[in-house]
Amino acid sequence: MTEPREGIEQVSSKFGITPEDYMLPARTEIHMLDINGKLHPAGEQGVEPGHEYPLPSPKVLVDAYEQLVIGRRVNDQNSALVRQGRMAVYPSSHGQEAAQVAAALCLGENDWMFPTYRDTVAVMAKGVAPMEVMAGFRGDWHSGYDPKKYKVSIQSTPLTTQLLHAVGVAHAAKLRGEDTVVLAMCGDGATSEGDFHEALNFAAVFNVPVIFFVQNNQYAISVPLSAQSVAPSLAHKAVGYGMAGERVDGNDLIALLAVLRRAVRLAREGNGPLLVEAHTYRMQAHTNADDATRYREDAEVQAWIAKDPVARMRSYLLDAGLLPDATEARITASAEAVAQTLRDGMNSENTPDPTDLFAHVFSTPTTQLTEQAAMLADELAREEETR
Repeated sequence: MTEPREGIEQVSSKFGITPEDYMLPARTEIHMLDINGKLHPAGEQGVEPGHEYPLPSPKVLVDAYEQLVIGRRVNDQNSALVRQGRMAVYPSSHGQEAAQVAAALCLGENDWMFPTYRDTVAVMAKGVAPMEVMAGFRGDWHSGYDPKKYKVSIQSTPLTTQLLHAVGVAHAAKLRGEDTVVLAMCGDGATSEGDFHEALNFAAVFNVPVIFFVQNNQYAISVPLSAQSVAPSLAHKAVGYGMAGERVDGNDLIALLAVLRRAVRLAREGNGPLLVEAHTYRMQAHTNADDATRYREDAEVQAWIAKDPVARMRSYLLDAGLLPDATEARITASAEAVAQTLRDGMNSENTPDPTDLFAHVFSTPTTQLTEQAAMLADELAREEETR
């Protein structure tokens, strides 16, 4: 059993601040771009001592913007494929792409990501091939990709269970002395679950290198945040577990990259887990089975359109001279190529093998399973003979 974490007093002293200042989120939400894509001058971000965020390099920003554009195209293409009947279901992250991209790009080669069902763009940005990601949403029986190969857990549909798994991987990595940080993703609704409490409490007590990344998109399906929590912010929930919390503009790609990269660095250096809340918005319905007009007003949606992360980042890059026509054309073509891959893949017929029902249930099949597999094989053979 690993030793419990060092006291928060020792951790905060490394930064020359009080334990309260270390754990509490900055009094104002961290943002670096305004809604028009203008960079806030230093000193106008409401940044407090101990919460400094350097501007990522131009290359990092252009690469991140490319993933942002691809993510938007993927969301729109997948929504169209659902309407065409080529996919069973798709939980769109349209409007949340900045948080998704930053989540993937803040991690190192040996770091793990534990996504939710809505984090498709993050999984792709982490390097998983588009059709491998979409296999589950198409209705295939498997996740579509090898979690160990990409260090990305399968997308979790049960609410919040992935947080416990993430903490387990981080704990195991620490016991083995591995250089691994784990990013555990969830939504605002997940913070009301018991698994959320258990994951944060264990992570803090045993000082494991995990970042809890809460994408607060204002609704747990149809339940607004005001009916879920009366805390000043979801980031404030971290304090009760003895870990630091931070809140960031979830539609500001630059701020997200800066805050998450800093959080990963702190966790890697042994400063314990952290919670980051990204304040964003789900522009479209929960899934294609949901009617969002029944629980939110159009005026609310329109207000968030003005904060669109893609438009903000494009404006910034254009003003900074980092997005010449050739670069923008290349990025657009790259996004369309991914969309074409999804169209081609989803429009191809997929013929499942019925015997796969028994192939991956137990490492050593039980007698009953073997008998059932034999019965199915016999039925298939007789059916083939009658053709």
